[in-house]
Amino acid sequence: MSSLLEQLPSSTTLLSMYASFSAIAMLIRTILNEMVPKRIQNYISTKFLDLASSCLSSDFTFIIEERWQAVLNETFRAVEAYLPTRIGPFTDSLLIGSNEPLNPSAPPKQRIPVDCKIVDEFHGMRLEWTLRNSVDSNKYFSREKRYFRLNCKKGDRDRVMQCYFPHIATTAQWILNQRETLNIYTYDRESSVWEPTVFKHPATFETLAMEPEVKQLIKDDLDSFVERKDFFEGVGRAWKRGYLLYGPPGTGKSSLVAAIANYLRYNIYDLQLQTARSDADLRHILTSTTNRSILLIEDIDCGTKVSHDRAKDQEDNDEQQNSNRLSSTDPGVTLSGLLNFLDGLWSSCGDERIIIFTTNHKDKLDPALLRPGRMDVHIHMGYCTPAAFRKLSATYLGIKHHPSFLTIDNLLQNITLTPAEVAQQLMKTDDPEAVLQSFIHFLEMKRNLRDDIW
Repeated sequence: MSSLLEQLPSSTTLLSMYASFSAIAMLIRTILNEMVPKRIQNYISTKFLDLASSCLSSDFTFIIEERWQAVLNETFRAVEAYLPTRIGPFTDSLLIGSNEPLNPSAPPKQRIPVDCKIVDEFHGMRLEWTLRNSVDSNKYFSREKRYFRLNCKKGDRDRVMQCYFPHIATTAQWILNQRETLNIYTYDRESSVWEPTVFKHPATFETLAMEPEVKQLIKDDLDSFVERKDFFEGVGRAWKRGYLLYGPPGTGKSSLVAAIANYLRYNIYDLQLQTARSDADLRHILTSTTNRSILLIEDIDCGTKVSHDRAKDQEDNDEQQNSNRLSSTDPGVTLSGLLNFLDGLWSSCGDERIIIFTTNHKDKLDPALLRPGRMDVHIHMGYCTPAAFRKLSATYLGIKHHPSFLTIDNLLQNITLTPAEVAQQLMKTDDPEAVLQSFIHFLEMKRNLRDDIW
């Protein structure tokens, strides 16, 4: 033992070695500071720290961003629906709110705030979720960028990919199918985001004042569309369906849109073409919508010339040589840009989407918009018929049969009256008998006025 201790270097020798090592380290540092640029130094130190942490750490991190390759990330959407169901004792904060103005005592709904940590357990794995955000800026605009961080053990990475993420997707799909409330979105051009509002329109197919055969035809077409994903993939077509609702104002086009949304349980994206500055802007707006949704473009013939029949516009230009300036409401969207999303290459960016157009003047639309593949189903929303009146009477008055119906039927066949006008008359009083007599009087006045004009 004494011989071993004698072989150890003395304290003086150790101090001398330390001083020499320190001098060499300081010399190397001085040389690096003088010869190597600061940016390269930072890059080397960062890579060294990353290498050290990866070797020493046993954790692995998944990043799920809100957008993926120019479209909304469906994995992000699934996680956003799934995580509120995993709130537990380790959750350190919650975002709560209520959208029930008629039921203020209802318990608030729970959402995940930024920087909140959610701990999930799945098949023996401990999984920690955090929602983060950052600002993606350039010289033209700034946009908020949200993403989820999922931390797990490195050894669990494959099981997370193969088992956990499919479990989230399946659970989220069930949650979305069972959702109690729908949203209607409008696009905010200033912040470049879709802003949601709770959608609680009461219209259903049962309350619509339409011919029963037409309602059944629409429901059958919607059911066929939802159930035929494999068919669309097999024939090489995007999984979408286009509807054109046309007819005079007040004939129930908006109510039919609401009934379709309630029937399918789809959110609505209400797009005003004027909000798009260009075709590129329109593509960004449309690819920001989610799957299983309705894209609504109301009054497509108004506000912009993008949808107008080009042949008729040319005739108008020939008649008005001095009026060739674009209208101030022209948003810069071209017909080509719109068609490209409807059934061009960009139409494949999304699945299970319903696109609904409404117009009061079908004859003003460009024929290129009207063909199948763009507007697959054309539904004429006409004036009130006897069958439509009976539905309105059952809805507003609770009367399905009445002796006066025959008189009303005869009058309706000789005058034009929209369902909205009929509904207004049926809401005048709570006395059904008085309402029906007043309505007959109203119809007779309309008929006499028509006869006087003729």
